[in-house]
Amino acid sequence: MAKNLVIVESPAKAKTIGKILGADFSVMSSMGHVMDLPLKKLGVDIKNGFKPELVVVKGRKELVDGLKRAAVACESVYLAPDPDREGEAIAWHLQSLLKKAAKKATFHRVSYNEITPKAVREAFDHPTQVDMKRVYAQQARRILDRIVGYKVSPLLWTRVRSGSSAGRVQSVALRLICEREMQIIGFVPQEYWLLTAEVRKLVDPKDPFVVRLAQVDGKKADVKSKEEADRILADLEGRPLNVSKLSTREVSRKAPPPFITSSMQQAMSSRFGMAAAVTMRVAQKLYEGVDIGGETIGLITYMRTDSFSVSKDALGACREYIAKDFGHQYVPETPNLYRSRSGAQEAHEAIRPTDVNRTPASVGNILSPAELKVYRSIWERFVGSQMKPAVMKQTTAEVVAVPPAGRLTTYMFRASSSEVVFAGYMQATGFQDIKVEEKNEKEEAEELQQRLPPLSEGEPLERLKWLSDRKETQPPARFSEGSLVRELELNGVGRPSTYAQIISTLNYRRYVTREKRSLVPTKLGMDVNAFLVGHLSELFDVQFTARMEEDLDKVEEGHNDWTKMIEDFYGKFVQWLEKAKGPPADAGKVQAALDILGQVRNWAPEVKHGRRTYSDEKFVGSIHDQIKKAERAVSERQLLALAKIACRYEENVPGMRQMVVNAGLMDAATAAIEDKPDEKTLRKLDLLSKVQCDEPSQQGKKVFNDRKFMDSLVRRTTEGRDLSPAQKQQVDRLVLKYSSQIEGFEAMKGELGLDMPPVQEDQESAELLTLMTHVTKWRPESKRGTRVFSDKSFCESLKTQFERKRVLSPKQKIVLKKIVAAYHGQIPGFDEMASKYALKIPGKRAAHESAEDGHAGKAPLAAAGE
Repeated sequence: MAKNLVIVESPAKAKTIGKILGADFSVMSSMGHVMDLPLKKLGVDIKNGFKPELVVVKGRKELVDGLKRAAVACESVYLAPDPDREGEAIAWHLQSLLKKAAKKATFHRVSYNEITPKAVREAFDHPTQVDMKRVYAQQARRILDRIVGYKVSPLLWTRVRSGSSAGRVQSVALRLICEREMQIIGFVPQEYWLLTAEVRKLVDPKDPFVVRLAQVDGKKADVKSKEEADRILADLEGRPLNVSKLSTREVSRKAPPPFITSSMQQAMSSRFGMAAAVTMRVAQKLYEGVDIGGETIGLITYMRTDSFSVSKDALGACREYIAKDFGHQYVPETPNLYRSRSGAQEAHEAIRPTDVNRTPASVGNILSPAELKVYRSIWERFVGSQMKPAVMKQTTAEVVAVPPAGRLTTYMFRASSSEVVFAGYMQATGFQDIKVEEKNEKEEAEELQQRLPPLSEGEPLERLKWLSDRKETQPPARFSEGSLVRELELNGVGRPSTYAQIISTLNYRRYVTREKRSLVPTKLGMDVNAFLVGHLSELFDVQFTARMEEDLDKVEEGHNDWTKMIEDFYGKFVQWLEKAKGPPADAGKVQAALDILGQVRNWAPEVKHGRRTYSDEKFVGSIHDQIKKAERAVSERQLLALAKIACRYEENVPGMRQMVVNAGLMDAATAAIEDKPDEKTLRKLDLLSKVQCDEPSQQGKKVFNDRKFMDSLVRRTTEGRDLSPAQKQQVDRLVLKYSSQIEGFEAMKGELGLDMPPVQEDQESAELLTLMTHVTKWRPESKRGTRVFSDKSFCESLKTQFERKRVLSPKQKIVLKKIVAAYHGQIPGFDEMASKYALKIPGKRAAHESAEDGHAGKAPLAAAGE
């Protein structure tokens, strides 16, 4: 074992670092974070300075134990995660865990912006200690996010949909997307008309070009209707056109700065439609190292940054490359410097190639297409950032329609063109992103793309035809991933390490979908946003979130105390949360409900559903305690819960439902049916209690147990609680499933509401299943992930289902046909059946595929058909 242990986040990074450092260093990976807040509870001691309860991440215990054993055997431990807040937190957590075991080891923190031999060795020659200011900033962010998610999400479960979640920053991003969608929905298009003329010179060159009506009587042309357009065209008829004015000017356009995280994501989204998460994943690979000629080399600097800074060595190398490859005329006198936003981490660099001489062409046959796209974009942007500005010549011609005698209205047309005089930085980046300062409309942009012939003032032009084109104003465009990142950045929401995760979370939660390159909010996303904005507008305000980000930056800079920052936030948060829970219930009604429930002497036993235990008695007691402590008012939702509980004890205390109605807690109709199971449901559950259920089955990580499910429903109804519509549907499904065991089912299914139309016998499936009874030699089972695929088990499951339902689904029959064909050698009379049911004997490749399709076991197709 080497005397020095180095710990990084990923195996790929460990491999690259290990090759650079050599045999004196043992390099291991932490696989990301090793400590975090617990999954199933808040994990923050709000009353004790917001102290976090940090635990080893689930599934990382063995890994941590291995790191401990390695640390004990070493003299020095170098903590080398990424150079940002998350990396600093990982380093601190590792040090906290390992120091207890490796008491004699010396701990160091090393960080580097690029994984190259020079940068890595320089970092290890000058190690530092963990920066606790950064750690506290990360910890504060994590605690803030946990508090918001843990406290707000339950409101969504009761008001919107179970399983919904809120996030301190993700919900602000959702708000931006939904507000844009509402603008689009509410947008009322306005028509306008573009009037143009196709013209040409009277002498060579006679190539046609287009002039657009720009002014009427010296004012900007603003044609709003067809009638107005027709009137102008009629007035223009017969007027000669002359060039009245020519103007030419040179426009200098400076090179854009090298990429930072946000601009890289925007560029990859707009140019290639690449998702932010994919961009970051590819960039991570380029940063951690790519095998080039047997050597693993990091191709780019660290990709999570908001700083435009570039090291002096990199600037010098870039200027030398430009002079050599493009020419000295492209090199500015002094390096181009760019100002980062306020609060940016200037210790970091912009994203750049680690070696500017490693051109995209030189690594094109090594990188994947996605990797090459990202690397080429980074390389071109960096090289271009250190080149002289591009210079363009813009020519504008003004053309007047000369008024004949008696006509007073004047019309001026305009045509423009632009050509590159000196390519400057665009020699490296390409010309695809040329923009002209005056451009503010699409039509003007199209004009600037045409080439004007040589013109002179006073020159007459021949009109070939007048043109009018009806247009409509357009609503604002939906956000793409790139434009959303830009919007978040402009508003100061999120940071380089969070942009991709924010968008991924919105997709994962199905709050947005991606249509082509646009992010479209789903109905669920709109509902969640409507509730959050309607009830917690202050919390999910864009400016408030931006100020929180600034406060976190100040914690990292050492200007803010993290506990004081969270304390200030929490004071506001509690007030907002109470308002969101709804107005307080009428105190008189609350007391009336408690007085009614005070008559209950025999409470229903506690009931456990999943990991949660429900107790009517304890809930009522908690309301008494809440009133006694006077810390917060009883909500309308809590009052409604008290009324529902009271209705369930009608048999215990006769007349209780009427007491609830008399107290104004619930209307008579609602109270009469509140939580009272209907007779049909009770009868169905009684019938099911007498059947012999199938053995429990497992699909993936889920276990399906009919008997256990039935028992949970029976317990619910014995408490006087009705079933949900979904639960009632499941009861009907189970009754039909086990109908063969229910005596006299055919006679009673009508009154139970299960009188289905007769199912026509599925003769095709019956014959196919009969064919499979001849098979005696089955292919062995195969396993993919946690799922086992077996032709034999699948056919048996189809047979069982067919005996019960007398029909198979279209998908099941497709797979069954493939399996029958795959076993054709064991099936007598196969050729006749093949002709009848279009069975195709597979080739070797097809046979393998059909086998995988057929390996369903107790699987998706059988389960879906039940």
